[in-house]
Amino acid sequence: MKPTYIAIVLTGIGLALGIVYLVRRDHIYIRQALFWLAVATASFLLAVFPPLIDAVGSVFGIAYPPTLVLLAAIVVLVVKALLTDIALTKVSRDLRRLNQRIAMLEAERPDDPSGPK
Repeated sequence: MKPTYIAIVLTGIGLALGIVYLVRRDHIYIRQALFWLAVATASFLLAVFPPLIDAVGSVFGIAYPPTLVLLAAIVVLVVKALLTDIALTKVSRDLRRLNQRIAMLEAERPDDPSGPK
């Protein structure tokens, strides 16, 4: 096995272990962890079975199959960025609605002469 393949295998294993550690420490949600574990698994599989890249590239008629890996990485990261933006928009909307509800509840409450506690 070539040294670059060994480096990719070790990177995939390290990424997987890092993701599991982050999930155990509750620093990353399971939904995001599944995405990154899929990335780690894909890098591991492509490093262990390098002819797989050539086979998939020839099926799609790509002259230089390693560019397929770069194209796939770009597409996956763009989709991931889009999904992250969608999630951020939802959280922002929910936070705005929650703040509005709190403001309405505070407006309905009679004033407390003793002030906040």
